[in-house]
Amino acid sequence: MFKVQKEIQFCYGHRLLNHPGKCRHIHGHNVRAIITLASETLNEAGMVVDFSEIDQHVKPWINETLDHNFLLAENDPLIPLLTSAEERFYVMPHPPTAENIALLIYQQAKQSGLPVEEVILWESFTAAAHYCS
Repeated sequence: MFKVQKEIQFCYGHRLLNHPGKCRHIHGHNVRAIITLASETLNEAGMVVDFSEIDQHVKPWINETLDHNFLLAENDPLIPLLTSAEERFYVMPHPPTAENIALLIYQQAKQSGLPVEEVILWESFTAAAHYCS
């Protein structure tokens, strides 16, 4: 099995409505998403995928959807306020946890036709969430 990894860094804000600790309050993260692609064979150029293809397919989506954006669960009562203030935000069907953000990136890579195996979202220097197939 051949594997390649590409790191994409971005920033986002969020809060976790049902969290018992300080994460229930509005805060932000500077994160690293590590996208792992895997294949049993290599293409004609001797690669799983050119690293630039990951940038072409996933990075624009991250920049538009997640980077410098406020991520909210669909039941967050801030949605009407942010809408009326014309603030930028992205509504997620699940709580905006590191696990669910890793899943979103995985799904985007998969929809782009990339042979994605895993996405790791490093939310801090010491904490990461993984989503893998």
